[in-house]
Amino acid sequence: MCFRIFNLMSKPRVNLRLSTKTHAELCRRADAYGLTKTAILEAALEHYFNPEKANRLEDRVLSNMDEISERLSRVERNIELSLEAFGQYVFYWLARTDPLPDGEREAAQALAERRFEFFIGQVSRQLFNDRRWEKIEGAAS
Repeated sequence: MCFRIFNLMSKPRVNLRLSTKTHAELCRRADAYGLTKTAILEAALEHYFNPEKANRLEDRVLSNMDEISERLSRVERNIELSLEAFGQYVFYWLARTDPLPDGEREAAQALAERRFEFFIGQVSRQLFNDRRWEKIEGAAS
């Protein structure tokens, strides 16, 4: 009978008969997740007795996924805007810059190479010193 008075420190004992396959899976999952078999069975019975509670969890997960999707859409839009602005700048610069005379070309190329190396050095230092990149690299590995 289920209506016995139990000591507050103990739980009622229930004996179950499971198939060998189900029992092996229960043991494997309990070991893999560091849970007790009792905890897994209690969670399964709670889910069985209160399916609407599980639905609320699914609704929260779906809501969070929708928020993540919206954020990613904004990031994608911002990247597209940045690339378009950069492309327009390069197009404008190429369209407005006159070609160099032959006598000035070597000096201009040497200056451009020094400027490019300086630019790459600045970008490299910024990426090396920026802690956000460490988080991204740590998540990727």
